[in-house]
Amino acid sequence: MAEKLSLQQWLQAAEEENNTFGAYCLAFQAKDMEMTEQAILERMLEIMQVMEESALAGLKGVKSMGGLVGQNASLMASYQERKEKSLVGPIVSNAIRTALAVGEANAAMGRIVAAPTAGASGTLPAVLLALEEPLALKKIDLARGLVVAGVIGMVIASRASLSGAAGGCQAECGSAAAMAAAAAVDLAGGTPRQVGQAVAMTIKNMLGLVCDPVAGLVEVPCVKRNAGAAAQALVAAEMAMAGVESVIPVDEVIDAMSSVGCAMSGTLRETAQGGLAVTPTGAAWQEKLFGKK
Repeated sequence: MAEKLSLQQWLQAAEEENNTFGAYCLAFQAKDMEMTEQAILERMLEIMQVMEESALAGLKGVKSMGGLVGQNASLMASYQERKEKSLVGPIVSNAIRTALAVGEANAAMGRIVAAPTAGASGTLPAVLLALEEPLALKKIDLARGLVVAGVIGMVIASRASLSGAAGGCQAECGSAAAMAAAAAVDLAGGTPRQVGQAVAMTIKNMLGLVCDPVAGLVEVPCVKRNAGAAAQALVAAEMAMAGVESVIPVDEVIDAMSSVGCAMSGTLRETAQGGLAVTPTGAAWQEKLFGKK
């Protein structure tokens, strides 16, 4: 069995170098992948470009192949343009809009970045793009954020899972939110310790989330769940920046997510045999789309 990665060790190493976690991750990845830091960042810029394009595609009001979702991102955009009173403020509101847009683009078979999966593809771009203007971030900064997010995903994959089929939606949207929270804290100037706290608190707040796609499609509840995950990421990042800390260390939190996923019933792990998928309306959509109950 491969040795589990330890986020706590990586965070500590970055602090001992008096480095940001983003800079530490970039140097580590460059050495591990035998690439230059510049080459990695150029690849991240390409990925960021795809994320932005998928968000723009979703805002055009696309409909999903199954017809379950679509045009909600454009509803959010219209709501924002009317400048009606926002209940959550512009950053979270923009994150909701982008998460819906990317999720709807994915459901409409558009090009997206699986980060870490297609079903959870809206969360990370939602948080990064929502912070771009308020934090005065450049594209290269967002690329560095992707490096941080990628490292968090690596650690979670090592200690738990990124798959809804293996660990429920906590493993998909939960991991995406943790990746986004870590990137947000690093981009906001947080310390490595604060990055770890944000990851821990995000996963704690997403723990136990089941994977219950209606009719087996990554549409309902997945698209809106990405918007919720983006908000959770920002909430955890905000707490971490304020100095709030998780009682349970981050590696133990990830291990707990793995245990919860293993204990979860198979009906709640992307089989469409439980949760929202077997509600009367969910069952009706299953029969409508595929002719079977």
